[in-house]
Amino acid sequence: MNYLNKLVNSLNKQPLSIVQFNDILELSDTFFKNIELEKELLISNGLPLHFSDDYIMLKTSENIIKDQTFCIVDIETSAGNANAGQIIEIGAVKYRNGQVIEKYESLVNTGDIPKVIQELTGITPDMTHNAPNLKSVLEEFKIFLEDDVFVAHAIAFDYKFISDSFKKYDLGELCNRRICTIALSKKVIECERYGLKYLKEHLNIDIDNHHRAFSDALSTQKILEVCLNRLPNNVVTTEDLIEFSQNTK
Repeated sequence: MNYLNKLVNSLNKQPLSIVQFNDILELSDTFFKNIELEKELLISNGLPLHFSDDYIMLKTSENIIKDQTFCIVDIETSAGNANAGQIIEIGAVKYRNGQVIEKYESLVNTGDIPKVIQELTGITPDMTHNAPNLKSVLEEFKIFLEDDVFVAHAIAFDYKFISDSFKKYDLGELCNRRICTIALSKKVIECERYGLKYLKEHLNIDIDNHHRAFSDALSTQKILEVCLNRLPNNVVTTEDLIEFSQNTK
């Protein structure tokens, strides 16, 4: 969806009338020629659209941070991209207003797992033998994620790998708003290094099983919680938070 950034930038400035919204889609290279179908596709792919009277806006522009649900995600994979390998484990927690409200965890049935990945994660082919297949796990995870804000540590990897995996199985792609806890923690936490292991030590986060998806998702949730408690007063809405995390100044 090459038009997505343009659409989100417009929605971030102000709510769009339905006519304005439709005009952007009409002038874009959309998946569907039918605009109503394209809107449904955006919603099913996790773009947090809110319809009010004759206007469309982002829920994340309206939500204050304490009311926002964040889905903190981590994956373990058999290779560096979805074309060369696959997801072998997904772990995720949903966090809102100081509480973990839902959890998701699954190994994924896979064939060969490279020795280096087995040594790094501790996940062996025998452990995944009775696990559900990747398509089933992705379908479950897509339902779990909904249109919540996708959070991960070094998010570029997790977000792209999952989105590419969705596309591979004709499950759409990720359009969720997103936050990288490396970028966010650099704004509010003084630390020599910002890898997950180092931030856990710096913040005294006592969660074992490093390089297992659910444990790393829990650790990332703890880092997010610290960051949210250290935000400047002018960061109020979820979109304020996303912009603050991405601002390089």
